[in-house]
Amino acid sequence: MKNQSRHQVEQVFPFSTEALREASAVLLVPRLETYFKGRREYIPSRTPVFYNPLMAFNRDLAVLAIRVYQRRIQRSLDVCEPFTGCGVRGIRFAKEVQNVNHIVLNDLNPQAINLTRFNVERNGLSEEITIQQMDAHALMSSHARPKKRFDVIDLDPFGSPSPFLDSAVRAIKKGGLLALTATDMAPLCGVKPSACVRKYLGKPLRTEYCHEVAVRLLLNSLVLAAAKHDLGVTVFFSHSTDHYIRVYTQILHGAQKANDAIGRLGYLVHCFHCLNRKWTIGLSNFPPRTCAVCGGEMAVAGPLWMDSLFDSDFCREMLEEARSVELGDRRRVLRLLNVILTEVGGPPTYYVVDKISKNLGLPGLSKAALIEKLIEHGFHATETHFNPRGIRSDAPIDCVKRFAEALSIHAS
Repeated sequence: MKNQSRHQVEQVFPFSTEALREASAVLLVPRLETYFKGRREYIPSRTPVFYNPLMAFNRDLAVLAIRVYQRRIQRSLDVCEPFTGCGVRGIRFAKEVQNVNHIVLNDLNPQAINLTRFNVERNGLSEEITIQQMDAHALMSSHARPKKRFDVIDLDPFGSPSPFLDSAVRAIKKGGLLALTATDMAPLCGVKPSACVRKYLGKPLRTEYCHEVAVRLLLNSLVLAAAKHDLGVTVFFSHSTDHYIRVYTQILHGAQKANDAIGRLGYLVHCFHCLNRKWTIGLSNFPPRTCAVCGGEMAVAGPLWMDSLFDSDFCREMLEEARSVELGDRRRVLRLLNVILTEVGGPPTYYVVDKISKNLGLPGLSKAALIEKLIEHGFHATETHFNPRGIRSDAPIDCVKRFAEALSIHAS
């Protein structure tokens, strides 16, 4: 099949291609080896048509989330992917999600449109999928009228999704699912704070838990964009993986729903001297800037979404789906979902064991031992998917340090 596919398209596509399979989708994509830097770093931005094999995990989770959502609402779905690239995400939705009525795949790149059309036809989905070549804003704005809206929009641009939030929330049906990917981690993690304020309307924080702050900043920008249209937001699922963050949200209609979502925004302060952190909820409820532990000045981040990042029932249903559906990397999906289910209900932020050790001048600590110690003393303490050395706990920093020192003395 691989040789036959190349022979078929050499006359059509002005770039080298290869055939591959991702879960249920049989695809033609730009030849991967052409766009590797060295042996390991793949650079999808250089491809004539965007395809990132490293995002197959992202797409696995998207399939699971939409399957769970469809099962909950019990009706056929109209789905939109405004940045389709080679069409892989939409093709997988059509083949792997039950009761999909219609999918619109869109891209402004004419080569992407040609390749998507080829892949859609190859997978026998021409009746289920419509392909359009439009600006993403124009596409979603053209579906802003009530009877033209989508049940699901998967917004996976290159970089920030924030410029597209306004048109996206208007194109979602009441109670619809909006999934967002952000790959511009430098602004979100505090390396470029001015860019973060411009794009996400919130100040970042360059801390050991910056990836969680990044998710909360993305949700803040979505809440504010939706509120302008009397729309509210709830969060089903989110994760931070590799070079990007991802959120799955439900868009709710009504001014009160918008007010409720805004009421879940707040601020976080962090002491870089002793690692203390505090948070408040409410846009006018500013936290104190003096650290109650060491007296130093605390840095502030926000506004941020300060409510839960995970719905436990939704995550559990995703886990159930993951055991039965075809996935590219089932083991990795199961591992992520199992860790997230342990941290559901935990407080905002997490401690990183190595950061605690460095702050105290101690040798490396056992994460498992510190979690066990915290639980023994009545604190919430779990792993977190955000960092393999992270601990999500409601214990104050002075207790965490005291337990860390005790474990270090015992180990020596």
